[in-house]
Amino acid sequence: MTKEKYSEELLLQEEDLKQNEIVLFNDEVNTFDHVINTLIYACDHMPEQAEQCALLVHYKGKCTVKTGPYEDLEPRCSKLLQAGLSAEIV
Repeated sequence: MTKEKYSEELLLQEEDLKQNEIVLFNDEVNTFDHVINTLIYACDHMPEQAEQCALLVHYKGKCTVKTGPYEDLEPRCSKLLQAGLSAEIV
């Protein structure tokens, strides 16, 4: 009985820990400044964090720019898309 309850509690904790991510993808259209400014605006990044993400996107092709519950990420991802960036929630 105790073992079952413990297993059930672990499963609930794992579900709580699952978070979604906004992944930003590289494109050949947007400038570094535009990407950086949009990340500051849409994802509440500090300028240094936004710059690092922009560089990762440029060199690696994509970067996770924000994690959290879907309800928080959806409007942020919409702002990125409205600004002409390529992003999705995974």
